[in-house]
Amino acid sequence: MKWRKVCSLPDRTRFGPLDSPPGPDGLLTMTVDEYEAIRLIDLEGFTQEECAEKMEIARTTVQGIYGRARKKLAEALVDGKILVIEGGEYRLCDGLGRDCGRGCRRRRWQSGRGGWQ
Repeated sequence: MKWRKVCSLPDRTRFGPLDSPPGPDGLLTMTVDEYEAIRLIDLEGFTQEECAEKMEIARTTVQGIYGRARKKLAEALVDGKILVIEGGEYRLCDGLGRDCGRGCRRRRWQSGRGGWQ
């Protein structure tokens, strides 16, 4: 199993309709690596190949992850389910690597400078 590189964890991990009861049938779980694929492809505008490079996995793996993530998003929207983001096979980047340019949301604390960079 190969770990998927993720630049940052989501700020919010629970989404859904305000009037939905939190029963077990009304919950969907999206993994952090599925979230990262959606973020990179749909928000940042990366191709699946570029996403694969960022996540350090094969393009075919990204295809599968992305397909599962989109199905979960559609099910949450159409069926009014609560979407929870957690788990998955990932590792966080350090924000300093060669591939942590465009699309990376990870920030690191600069001790002594008093702020985020």
